[in-house]
Amino acid sequence: MPKAKPEISPDAQEAPAPSSRLVYRQALSTRVTHWLWAVSLFFLLMSGLQIFNAHPALYLGHQSGFEFDNTVLRIGVEEAATGPVGYTELLGFRVETTGFLGLSGGSGAQQARAFSSWATIPSGQDLASGRVVHFFFAWLLCFTLLIWLLTSVASGHLKRDILPRRTDLAALGADMADHLRLRFHRGRSYGPLQKLSYALVLLVLLPLMILTGLAMSPGMNAAVPFLADMFGGRQTARTLHFLGMALILLFFIVHILMVALAGPFNEMRSMITGWYRAEDVRASKRKGESQ
Repeated sequence: MPKAKPEISPDAQEAPAPSSRLVYRQALSTRVTHWLWAVSLFFLLMSGLQIFNAHPALYLGHQSGFEFDNTVLRIGVEEAATGPVGYTELLGFRVETTGFLGLSGGSGAQQARAFSSWATIPSGQDLASGRVVHFFFAWLLCFTLLIWLLTSVASGHLKRDILPRRTDLAALGADMADHLRLRFHRGRSYGPLQKLSYALVLLVLLPLMILTGLAMSPGMNAAVPFLADMFGGRQTARTLHFLGMALILLFFIVHILMVALAGPFNEMRSMITGWYRAEDVRASKRKGESQ
């Protein structure tokens, strides 16, 4: 006699998967400034490395005097028994970096440069051209940041999507755990970790880069002499400028990785057209209640 199929309670039935819908997530001003930043930061990074190559060392305070050495980073070349060796020295600890930093290229065409030709604009050692490129895109970055700030305040984008609220800070730990599990927020608004990282970059790191850049300018030193003193001198401002660049580069690498893991097509469509496919929050709640 065949066994009767067990009855399935309606409460135990599998709930339908949450639906999704296209929402207008990114305003035109946000998309335009995003791509202007991307282009500006690319040229600023590579032209900045060109400028750094002219004097590949960083200091805290003023340059070294007779009493102490305040060098925090130095990239260079030294002679060894086997020939020239590239090195990088950070806070007094020196490691060999031949082929990557200090001395790059193949054995037949090695170059004594802090950063290789592929990492700088122009590729050859040309400080004057590097400064022209750097200053042009630095001013473009300044104006872009100003336009973004004005439009974001006017539209409410800054308060709504960038500045973290108390609820965002309270949920930050859970959001970080979700990111480690490759579970990403796909709602219309940004998640807590997105808000915090964007706020740090847009409202802290980029203004810091602008101010430290101005603090290194002889013209600004004459017009606003206290600006360099705010950072402990021009050399400290240069070190902070370099550190800010490294942090923005780290943010860029993590940002690209997150875009790739979260769904590059959806993320790119959002930043090109403004439209983003978001999960229906109501459907997600119904699914949670039915389980």
